[in-house]
Amino acid sequence: MDASAAFKGKKVTVMGLGLLGRGVGDVEFLAQCGANVLVTDKKTEAELAESVARLRKYPNVTFHLGGHRQEDFVQCDMVIKAAGIPLNSPEIAAARAANVHVAMSTALFAKFAMEAGAKIVGITGTRGKSTVAHMIQRVLIRANKKTVLGGNVRGVSTLAMLPQIEAGYIAVLELDSWQLQGFGDLKISPHIAVFTNLVPDHMNYYDGDTSTSLSTGMERYFADKANIFCFQKHDDVLIVGSSIADRIRESEPPLDPAVPDQIPRTWKLRILGEHNRENATLAAAALAALGLSQEEIRGGLESFEGVEGRLQFVSEINGVKIYNDNNATTPEATIAALRALNYGSATSIILITGGADKGLDIKEFIAEVQKCKKVVFLAGTGTDRIKKELPDASVFNTLRKAFLSAVDAAEAGDVILFSPAFASFGIFKNEYDRNDQFITLVHNLS
Repeated sequence: MDASAAFKGKKVTVMGLGLLGRGVGDVEFLAQCGANVLVTDKKTEAELAESVARLRKYPNVTFHLGGHRQEDFVQCDMVIKAAGIPLNSPEIAAARAANVHVAMSTALFAKFAMEAGAKIVGITGTRGKSTVAHMIQRVLIRANKKTVLGGNVRGVSTLAMLPQIEAGYIAVLELDSWQLQGFGDLKISPHIAVFTNLVPDHMNYYDGDTSTSLSTGMERYFADKANIFCFQKHDDVLIVGSSIADRIRESEPPLDPAVPDQIPRTWKLRILGEHNRENATLAAAALAALGLSQEEIRGGLESFEGVEGRLQFVSEINGVKIYNDNNATTPEATIAALRALNYGSATSIILITGGADKGLDIKEFIAEVQKCKKVVFLAGTGTDRIKKELPDASVFNTLRKAFLSAVDAAEAGDVILFSPAFASFGIFKNEYDRNDQFITLVHNLS
């Protein structure tokens, strides 16, 4: 579709360029549409050097880096805000006071794609949303459907995919709670919404948010997630995991949530764990709602080999299997990985874990990790909490040192599992940097 008319000649402030590629892609798209784009970020030009270098060729892109200026948010036609920036920031407040439209790029994409006649499939939840989104899209590709994958996907500007969208396309969007704030602002929800589950996460963000009347961080977290279904129409579909169904019903959604039956045990998945069979069940229900046959769904799901960083088998070295579960950023996610890999004895698992605290409950996590043959910790505020319960644990300030310690302890038949359970802040640039470092370490060893 031609979306350039919505942006051509407009003054657009992009708040948050970042290092992950999405912001850069958004700016490139806006510049190519003929918008006059001002990029502002608290990070300095030196910190954002790679991203800035990609954008220097556009004469209609300017920068204000190392901080935000209020005038940049009131002397423009639109502000496009990065997902992680709080809605109650003073700059956003200033923009709204000046009647400047504040939007988020993934929600803008969904709005324009809907208008073009595309079908939107949105997936959210604390765990499983990436796997479910990738499952759905892989099956659609295998069935020769016109589809794109966007939202919370590494390095992908969802907004920049608009030119290829036309009637009949299926856009599969992995949506975190922050991206769904943008859907709430536009009062839109996906045609097919999948809500996997809900456990505490990002409480360091939501507990500190006093911009709403909701009393707890979990209430605020759920309220953002709920935008995936709040604005659905009567002919839309809401698919939910069994653990979250009652809570969604209590919120009085516009549609009755459907809890699908578990996929048959005769379906042989390549990915491990009961949690992944649950993910496949939700994906199958969404695919059925899109009109795919049972044969197409089963064939696609049985061929699915997983997503990088989600209980991903990387290598086997000297009889030791190595798994990358970098995207496990909550204790519950790491517990699920440990149970999926427990071939009858957790004593064969050497776990690399730890990182920055997100204010989550760690009691069950501590009990689970104590079953492992060895636990190696990465330094961080979350690890500091664990150390109080496991004072003899080894803590390392680099992933390389932690990995080599795990390798030294491993014997043939053991499993090395990298599953952080916490955020990446501190040692790493971001979670993708953490992922890449681990993959490189494994490949260098092999």
